[in-house]
Formats: sequence, C-alpha cells, structure tokens
Amino acid sequence: MLYTMVSLASGQSLCRRDAVISPGWMNFPTGFLWGISTAAHQVEGNNEKNQWSDWERNGRIKTGEKSGLACDWWNNAERDFDLAREMGLNALRMSVEWSRIEPEPNRWDLEAINRYRQMLQGLHRRGIEPMLCLHHFSHPRWFENDSGFLSPTAEEVFERFTRRVVREFGDLCTYWVTFNEPNVFAALGYVLGEFPPGAKGKITTALRILASIARCHERAYRAIHELQPNAQVGWAHNYVIFEPSRRGFPPDNWITRLVNHLFNESFLGIIDEGKSPFPLNFLNGKLRHVKGSCDFVGVNVYSRFHVAFSLRHAPQLFANVFVPADVPQGDRGAEKPYGESYPAAIRLAVERFSRLGKPIYILENGVPDAEDRIRPWLIVNVVKELDRLLAQGTDIRGYFHWTLTDNFEWSEGWGLRFGLVALDSFTQQRTMRPSGHLYSAIAKANGMSLDLAERFAPASVEDSSSDSAF
Repeated sequence: MLYTMVSLASGQSLCRRDAVISPGWMNFPTGFLWGISTAAHQVEGNNEKNQWSDWERNGRIKTGEKSGLACDWWNNAERDFDLAREMGLNALRMSVEWSRIEPEPNRWDLEAINRYRQMLQGLHRRGIEPMLCLHHFSHPRWFENDSGFLSPTAEEVFERFTRRVVREFGDLCTYWVTFNEPNVFAALGYVLGEFPPGAKGKITTALRILASIARCHERAYRAIHELQPNAQVGWAHNYVIFEPSRRGFPPDNWITRLVNHLFNESFLGIIDEGKSPFPLNFLNGKLRHVKGSCDFVGVNVYSRFHVAFSLRHAPQLFANVFVPADVPQGDRGAEKPYGESYPAAIRLAVERFSRLGKPIYILENGVPDAEDRIRPWLIVNVVKELDRLLAQGTDIRGYFHWTLTDNFEWSEGWGLRFGLVALDSFTQQRTMRPSGHLYSAIAKANGMSLDLAERFAPASVEDSSSDSAF
C-alpha cells in the first residue's frame, strides 16, 4: 500500500507561520481556521417537513435507506461539539433547517429557534467559531410545492427567512453562507434527477434555477449587511476538475470546456460578471446587481473527472464523464465511483477563485473512505497544497474538512462514509479514525511537521502538485 498508518505523538509543539519558523514544519498563519462542515438534514435526525423527507419516504434514496435519527444532533449535538473541541478544531460550519424554523409560511417555531441558539452558544463556550449556512439543499415542503426557486415569490420568501434568522442569531454568528453548492443543487435536481424534484435533462431549467438562487443570494447578502454591518457573507461553490480524456483529441478538449463552463462557471459567472452564460442571459434577465455580492468565497472541492466526447452520450451533451480505474479514489457510491481523490484540485480551484479578489475558505474537502485507506494521504497532501498557496500570498483563511462523523449522504444514504470519526448509526457510537487523530494534530499545532507528512505521503512516492495523480 502507498498509504502508511502511523501513531501520532501527543503534545506536539505549536509553531505558526508568524512565529519562529522551524525548517521542519509547515506553518500556518495565526487565526487560520481548522474546522469541519456539516449540513442540518444530514446530522440532525427526524427532519420531516422538508422536500428531502418526502424524497426518502418515496424510496428515492439509492440504498433504500432513510436518514432517521442521523447523527442525533437535534437531541445531542453537544456530544460532537465536545469531540471537535478535544480535537483542537476552532471552527464549525453548520446549517439551519428552514423547515424547522418556518414550518408553514410566515409561522415561526420558537422551540426550534431556541434549539439553534443553544447550539451556537455551545460552540462559543467551547471556543469554536460558528459559520452558519442558510440553505444546504433542503427547504420546507410548502416552498417546494410552490415551485421552489422557480416561484415568482422565491426572492421575497427567502429574504424573509434570512432576515428572521439573522435577527435571531446575529449576536452569535459573524460568518454566513447563503447557499451551499447551487450548481450541485441545480445539476442533480434538474439534469441528473438524483436530487428532488428528480427532473432529468432540464438544462435550461437548471440554469434558470441558478439565476433565481443568485437573486436570492444577493437579496440575502444585502439583508444580512443591513441587519449586521460587520457580517462576513459568502456562498459555498462546488468546483470539480474536468480533464480531457485525450488531450490531443479536439472533440474531447471542446466537450471538457463545455462541461466545465456549465458546471463550474454558470453560477460563479453570475457573481463574477453579473450575467448568466449565453444564451441564458436573454432568458434570465438582468443580473448585474448580483455582481460582487460576497465578502468571501467558500470553495467545496473534492474530485477530478475525465471527460470524453461520445456519440452514445447525446442526452448528456455528448459528454462521457468518468473516473479511470487506476487513480486514487475512495469508496464507490451505490451506482458509480464517487470521483478521483485529487489533492491538486485545491490549487486549481483556488487559482480560479482568486480572480474574484476575495478571501477564500475551503469549506468542504474529503473522501468517502470507511477503512481510512486514503484519507490520511489526502489530508497531508491538501495541507501541502495550502502551504504552497499561502507561501505565494494567496488569501486563504481556513480549511473545513467534510466531515466530523459519518452522516447520511443525501441520495447515497449511509453508503458513503466521509467522517474523521466512524459512526454506528444504530447505537450512535463514535470511534475516531486514524485520519481524525492526524487532523487533530495538524489543527492543534496550526501546521504540520515534514516528518509527519513524509510518513503519511512519501514525496518519493507521490507529489500531489503534479498534474497526474498516480
């Protein structure tokens, strides 16, 4: 095996980039955020009033499972907050479940609001900075039944929700994520049919959804700053590396550029340039006011996929998007590989987002890996990439691993295990994986020793900065 497990020594000395620098350390800036990311529906348990609960009830999860109690956060999130504190983490990204807070239009559940206040207060007591996401794939059933983000009232309704949340929690939260991965929400819900509402091949509708979410984002951005002038507001964008299968074959190069444009650039372009991609700019109306509506960029980056032009894939715009068998990858999903685990994706994504001139937080990165085969290797090489980028002067302010404990992975059910901590969903027992100990050591030291990096990912075996993975 290329990945060697080692035991981690406790009590490693703290060394920061602005302290006395040791040549044997990768040192990170003081105040750098080492966190984990979560999503309400995946961890809280017993969410019954959103469109995802209906999706599960209708048997649309690939494994046939239901989220059920999930990670039991609604009853005992503090158990995992204690675990995060013990690991030395100083930040945690969570979302609020809209359907809990507003179960019916303009009716607010004070008990749910109080529970979220308890969670946020609990994080502060443990010295953990909260980052709060307003929409992480799930929303109330009543909103879905009213056409969701295709509704003409979507912007008004989402702003109303945003204002209530900020009034309730603004004293406990400075960092706000309006939407998690609008491009994934649109692609999987309206093109691939793997997310609610399960539409397939509706590319034009997906792009209309993205424009609507962009308007909702902009209104939320303005509302948050009106209520909380010192707030930091951004969104989390999923960025995938697409590689032509045959670089010397023009059709592969062309279809790869198209896939990249539609997936990576469609929403990003609205924030960056204030317009939808051609020809949707004529259908979606003016979006100029959305341009620049963020204080930071959240980057969710995991994988590389290879792309080949294929006449057999006409419904997918002739794009065969696949994962070669001989690349590092985690566990398979229920129907297909999850993706190539590719540490250099961090660098490529950050280079793109740096063009916005905003601070960057890596808000999701990880791999489904129940046996912890490659997660330690991934963490080490991602830290190397971050260290290189910071040395170049890139304004990266935090890294949030996905995720703390195994959770219910949307349409894949319990089949993909992303946790630094293994979870038995029946007993709720938690067991730290070796990668959890590794990440804890890095967070506590605010850096990584070169000796530790070499033991987990020998430079003589693998250099993650190269464009070919293995």
